[in-house]
Amino acid sequence: MFEGPFDLLLFFIQRDELDIHDIPISSITNDFLGYMEDMERLNIELASDFIVVAATLMRIKAKMLLPRVEKDEEGNDIDPRDELVKHLLEYMKYKSVLNTLEEWETEMLDREKRGNLTSEINKIEEEIGVETELQNVDLFSLLRFYQGAMKRLEAEDNAPRHQVIKYPYSQEERQSSILKTLVDRPKFSFIELVEADFNNVAIVFNFLAVLELLSQNKITIEVHEGFNNFDIKRIDDAA
Repeated sequence: MFEGPFDLLLFFIQRDELDIHDIPISSITNDFLGYMEDMERLNIELASDFIVVAATLMRIKAKMLLPRVEKDEEGNDIDPRDELVKHLLEYMKYKSVLNTLEEWETEMLDREKRGNLTSEINKIEEEIGVETELQNVDLFSLLRFYQGAMKRLEAEDNAPRHQVIKYPYSQEERQSSILKTLVDRPKFSFIELVEADFNNVAIVFNFLAVLELLSQNKITIEVHEGFNNFDIKRIDDAA
């Protein structure tokens, strides 16, 4: 088990001896998602920070597949991986301090505890008159405390709760479905994919699958003029 998502990413980088400033997003994203699938198979509840980092990796992967359009003040292309690299370097700094903190903790635990703690507590109780304070507690005060506790309990029960829904999609399944459709048809529109399973998550998976197949030169697309749609076309063996 890893302490967090950045701990897992650093493990992949060190395992494969990767350059942290030039991370192969495609392979490290597949490794990260594969680890999350293993956790789900073991019925281990995924922490929200793992889900956030997985979404960030997929967003960076999509940006890497698209032409670079973002530029800095000097006109240089902005690498979508820069922010991730920055967070990883900061995490490495914090992690390097952990050993020192653990040594301090061990040193503090080895120290001799104070032996006169009980007598000091008894002396403080006598000075503030704990028994006198308890004698002044009346039924109204108890009911007021009870009412406050019930209000906190009610607020806790009515607090909004978020549920993570797992959709039955994967990049491999979406790409295979697109290629299988092109076996019988030379082309079809992207709108057909959207209408077949109309929800935001399916649209994102379908669009990423099209981008991935384009980068692998397995399909081509034909963009229509004046309409936000395009055709997905089969590439013949001769071509």
